[in-house]
Amino acid sequence: MTTSPLRVLPVEWLPAAQMKRIICHWTAGGHKATEFDRGHYHILIEADGRVVRGTPSIDKNAAPVKAGYAAHTLNCNSGSIGVSLCCMAGAVESPFNPGKAPMTKAQWDKLAVVVADLCQRYGIPVTPQTVLSHAEVQANLKIPQRGKWDFTRLAFDPSIIGAKACGDRLRAAVSAHLKTTKETS
Repeated sequence: MTTSPLRVLPVEWLPAAQMKRIICHWTAGGHKATEFDRGHYHILIEADGRVVRGTPSIDKNAAPVKAGYAAHTLNCNSGSIGVSLCCMAGAVESPFNPGKAPMTKAQWDKLAVVVADLCQRYGIPVTPQTVLSHAEVQANLKIPQRGKWDFTRLAFDPSIIGAKACGDRLRAAVSAHLKTTKETS
């Protein structure tokens, strides 16, 4: 298994494709990737930070989408890589309750490295329109969604509230990983 420069994703998982953005989600399920989950995302991250490959290949979502693409974001799958954390079963946004499978810090930390790896591989700049959570799609891309709130809260850090705050924290972590990679290469 060969990995990319950031050492997280095997190169076999990263086919040649023109991709525009990365949209991050949670499965609203348990801490382990299920076959159902694998059918909707390109990459999943379990509670302990283990990375699991989704069933659809990333290149299926290159414009125009092809049969078998990962349908992860309403009207925004073309050119979008879907990455999901396996968590938040039974969660409630307000009053906040992270449910029986809360997002873990290990998942969040691995998410930043995975997204940095994808940005590096596909030449995706880190901006609010290109690296975002599902909760930011409507505001940042002006594509109506159906009340998705992944991520407006972080179970491991209740001080972070709101889609923009969570997205900004993710983008800062991704940018830090990319900067570190450039400095060491």
